[in-house]
Amino acid sequence: MDSAVERALRTRIISWVQNQAEANGGYLRRDELLGFRIDDQKLPIIDYSRGIRNPAAFESTLSIVSATHGPYDDTESEDGLLHYAYRDGDPWSGDNRKLRNAMATGAPLILFRKEVPNIYTPVAPVYVVEDYPEDRTFIIALDESFGLVQDIKNMPEPEREYARRLAKQRLHQPAFRTRVLVAYETRCAVCELRYGSLLDAAHIVPDSDELGVPTVNNGLALCKIHHAAYDQNMLGITPDFQVRIANELLEGIDGPMLKHGLQEMHGRSIQLPTRRADRPSSEFLAWRHERFGKVTSTQC
Repeated sequence: MDSAVERALRTRIISWVQNQAEANGGYLRRDELLGFRIDDQKLPIIDYSRGIRNPAAFESTLSIVSATHGPYDDTESEDGLLHYAYRDGDPWSGDNRKLRNAMATGAPLILFRKEVPNIYTPVAPVYVVEDYPEDRTFIIALDESFGLVQDIKNMPEPEREYARRLAKQRLHQPAFRTRVLVAYETRCAVCELRYGSLLDAAHIVPDSDELGVPTVNNGLALCKIHHAAYDQNMLGITPDFQVRIANELLEGIDGPMLKHGLQEMHGRSIQLPTRRADRPSSEFLAWRHERFGKVTSTQC
């Protein structure tokens, strides 16, 4: 395939992945990725059984799957970069050759984080920026600028801190959203809205707090209006899963959104995940509800 044609096709695929994932709520299903078609031709975006997708007509790798508990030792290190293990066999041919070519050409890849079986969080574009044959490892970065760093292993602290911040923004937050939305079956816990693109994963204890771990039991699937209200302490949730609306809103007079979207939610029980392990921690809810109570008490 001509390199210009491959670049254009790669751009179209990445755009489709990003748009489809957002429509779903931040993730894609395995059947969507395997059944992808472009120009009436089937072109799977992930491999059926391997963690790397190298279409025969492509000169460079199209996508990789990060599976920390899979057959390959793919690990995100303290530097905020992904250390992606070579494929077995000859390090200079096959899949390894196409990854190395992606590094040489600067071709953007799609990284899929496998959160739960058959569910993938895409991160794109990502770039192969370094090759360590002695460790049988490629370095995958979330920003092509890392390709200009002379020595990735000995990056100065400012670059490391930037990489860590970028990893939190582009890896950890989307992964948290996927895990929470899947646990809640892609519906708002308060109003049961099921449009993935209108749903967020809200932290119960904010991630800025040392207790704010990115685990499902510290998350709630909320539509954007209820997420905003929760963040502003206009909506609270008790440790026994009851919705509370701040007095300021309960006493307000406005349009149908205030009446039906907020006031009528007061006293409702939230929808809970099926798995008990995924349900919101009562301890975290109590921590957050205490702060909600302090805010609302000042409004009385």
